[in-house]
Amino acid sequence: MPPIDFGPQGPQAARAPGAVDRRMTGSAEAAPAAATAAASGPAPASASATVARSEVLDPGQPPVDAERVATIRKAIESGNYPVIPMRVADAMIAAGYLLRSGK
Repeated sequence: MPPIDFGPQGPQAARAPGAVDRRMTGSAEAAPAAATAAASGPAPASASATVARSEVLDPGQPPVDAERVATIRKAIESGNYPVIPMRVADAMIAAGYLLRSGK
């Protein structure tokens, strides 16, 4: 039976995980360029890299009835907001169906 190779023995065997050793990849030419790019960090944003925004995709303001929100907040603070467990459960189930159907 052939011997089983367990990799390097001695002090190098217990090295901490880190960057891939270039000698192990077989691609010594690409490694210096990649190391230089990684060392320089992310590319800075320049004036030529602008993003065109479209008003078609702007969702606008969310449809929130501020008056209704204020009424509910006052009712909760005063302790007379009706919490009906069946209605809460129905709303949670309906929300789950809406999320699954994509509507």
